[in-house]
Amino acid sequence: MATSDFLFVHPLLGTDDAWSGYLVETLLAHHANLDRLTASPTLADFDHRHPWVIPATAPACQPGPLGERAVFVFPANAPVEQAEVLQAFEAERRKAHGKVGMLASNNAPLPAAGAWHYLLLPAGRARSLPPYALIGLSSRTSIVAIDVHSHTDRLWFLDNACTLSTGEFLLTRANMPGKADTTRIKLLELLALIAKDADTAELDAVFRQESKLSYSLLRLVNSAAIAPSRPITSFAQAINLLGRRQLQRWLQLLVYADPNNGQHPNPLLQKAAARGHLLESLVAPGASGATTEELREAAFMVGSFSLLHVLLNMPMSEIVHQLPLAEAVTLALTEHGGALGLLLGAVEAAEARDLQTAAIRLGKLGIDVDYHLAAQLGALAWAAKIHPATE
Repeated sequence: MATSDFLFVHPLLGTDDAWSGYLVETLLAHHANLDRLTASPTLADFDHRHPWVIPATAPACQPGPLGERAVFVFPANAPVEQAEVLQAFEAERRKAHGKVGMLASNNAPLPAAGAWHYLLLPAGRARSLPPYALIGLSSRTSIVAIDVHSHTDRLWFLDNACTLSTGEFLLTRANMPGKADTTRIKLLELLALIAKDADTAELDAVFRQESKLSYSLLRLVNSAAIAPSRPITSFAQAINLLGRRQLQRWLQLLVYADPNNGQHPNPLLQKAAARGHLLESLVAPGASGATTEELREAAFMVGSFSLLHVLLNMPMSEIVHQLPLAEAVTLALTEHGGALGLLLGAVEAAEARDLQTAAIRLGKLGIDVDYHLAAQLGALAWAAKIHPATE
């Protein structure tokens, strides 16, 4: 298959910053692989309340197991050669009481409230509208903000009744003064100990110094992503149940958890988890053996650590300097070098919604289109279940 056959799935953030839907994108106007997506059994693992926003294509695909979760989106200005087919598909969807959406354009008027179930609106177009225009429109139409590249745009959409938004802005480091959170700095020390294979007593000593770390770790490992049969109540129990390697993975993600009792979701936590899982799946599909296991562990670490510079507001070079990481991991994180760095670059391009670059890089890495789709869905389904339990 050509590189243009890749599909890309992006989590959509709700008003509380939690994953609340998914946006599907493709480079092709005629895309048979959409049927592979809507027929995937992995979709059953996702929250059935969340919509899947899918481009309407010609020939049209069907919602499959997604059912009412499928929202087919039509362009405001369809190409002439597709207009008739898309009009017929839209009429079919409306007759079947399926959900339909429109992708707004810069040169077409916005629809009336209620004309579509969903409206996809680029940030640039939205910011040019008259005051309160979106608030009136949102009374009967769910607004999905796309191309949201700054935290300022994200806040503007929240103030203007936006229901869902893409998360490009999460990839930008906030320009905030001051030092990184001391709890997270302490966690970097803990990760350094783990990387050096320190004994349990040394690890436990760090947790005793920083009680918020213990609390956050226990909440994380008791989340739906692990769902132990009996709640884990101590650090020693976590080691015994998970093992050192699995515990190290959760420690890698713990840095993204909210240290203030976790009452507000941090979308970076799930993004880092999804990256780690996806890189691990793509780096050596179908292979086995000790060397492959080490490669997968390194891939997960690259994915999970690749957002630390955003979280800590520190240059990545300074962060990795504090950790005794393998050379391949350091090279991937700081220079996008080596096989892991190339893979990270492809995943980052996809998350930034630079689909052409992502597809070319994935193709050069020899990654199969269907395997990539399955790996994406598996990673997103796993990360979506990471919801640290609240008291």
